[in-house]
Amino acid sequence: MTQRRQLIISGQHRRLQRLWQFMFTGWGLVLVAALVAGAVLKNNLLWTPITAVNMSDVTRNQFKITNPTFAGTDKNGHPFSIHAREAHQEFDSPDKIFMAVVRATTVRFENSKKITDNIRADKGVYDRAQNTMLLSGNVSVDSSNGDKIRTREMVIRL
Repeated sequence: MTQRRQLIISGQHRRLQRLWQFMFTGWGLVLVAALVAGAVLKNNLLWTPITAVNMSDVTRNQFKITNPTFAGTDKNGHPFSIHAREAHQEFDSPDKIFMAVVRATTVRFENSKKITDNIRADKGVYDRAQNTMLLSGNVSVDSSNGDKIRTREMVIRL
């Protein structure tokens, strides 16, 4: 009877023994081999040499977003919103946001009359430190009071 009790494994070691038996009865080895073979067969391993990576392109496009909208108020407390098809920040100039296909809306008051300006441009650079936006490429401004502006470049102070 005492010999029989020595063969009984206590509860705290039973799970460890089952894991040990699983790994060394073959099924565990098959599972590990299948995981390794899956990674190799699916080409999930990176074989590109580090010299082939263009680091300037990586740092330039590190902070890229699609369809962003920026909204806020200008120095007079009037609302504005800026939407772009694509925007990114460059590593060397974190205060500037470079945008492509820009659409903006600003509100201003003249003689107690609210005027909304709808602005379009091919490119834009929003400088958060200077609180300005440099627009370039087919810039057009259509105001609710009938004013229209067409130019190649425009600076807006927010």
